[in-house]
Amino acid sequence: MSSGSGKMPCEICGLSARNKLCEGCVNGAKAIHALLTSTKSDNNSANTRGPVNNSTNHAANTSSSNLSGFTLALRRATEMKEKVNYLSSCLNAFKGQVHKDILVKPGNNGPSIAAHKSLLSANSVIFKFMLDSDACKAPPGHTITLAELSYVELHALLEFLYRGELPKEKLEKHVYTLSIAADKYEIKLLQKYCEHHMLGSLNTSNALELLEISETYKSYSHLKVEAMIFIIKNVEGIVFTPKFDAFAVENPHLAVQITRASVVTNKNKKHKV
Repeated sequence: MSSGSGKMPCEICGLSARNKLCEGCVNGAKAIHALLTSTKSDNNSANTRGPVNNSTNHAANTSSSNLSGFTLALRRATEMKEKVNYLSSCLNAFKGQVHKDILVKPGNNGPSIAAHKSLLSANSVIFKFMLDSDACKAPPGHTITLAELSYVELHALLEFLYRGELPKEKLEKHVYTLSIAADKYEIKLLQKYCEHHMLGSLNTSNALELLEISETYKSYSHLKVEAMIFIIKNVEGIVFTPKFDAFAVENPHLAVQITRASVVTNKNKKHKV
């Protein structure tokens, strides 16, 4: 049954489609039809006029190229579907109690969350080091503590490790804490995921905070560059605020960098005029 938006799974690749086939598969079918048509035309031309001309060869080559593109797209769609199925099985394992062999405890005496050592180790070299220690080679049920995380933050972290993504509202709520945890435990995929979200949400209200995070945690060098550029472009709306005064006290070196970059930018503007 289709959803309220009128979309349903494509009957070929399973991706969202307004009709029975998605746009990519429709274009692929057209490419196959063009290839078959041009091939039939080539055969008729060979029987009636001898060798095919250059324009016919070009049409056949174009159709072959389209077919190749369709084959690649179909392969990628299949791989994506397999990835979704794999992540779904991981999420089901997280929600259930399937062969879990480690307890992860948050700070503030929150309840522990059961997880899989193998998955934690695969996503973080720091976790791998912790879990390879003699203390963690005990029978299932051993506990490690991530004291800097609350229960809901820890749950969000583990959910990401099992799913490869988070619901938008959960990411927005915990992105700063998760970005710090991703840096501390060297969870590369989560680092990129958080940085991408922070770049997309950059505005005059959070620019200084994001600059401070990117300065403190060196994994986010691209975020630092973009935050600095944004602040310089919007310097008057950011610098002349109580928030900047507090920021400058805590981060004098960054305040100096902002001032210097702003002066240089203004000089360049004057030279251009």
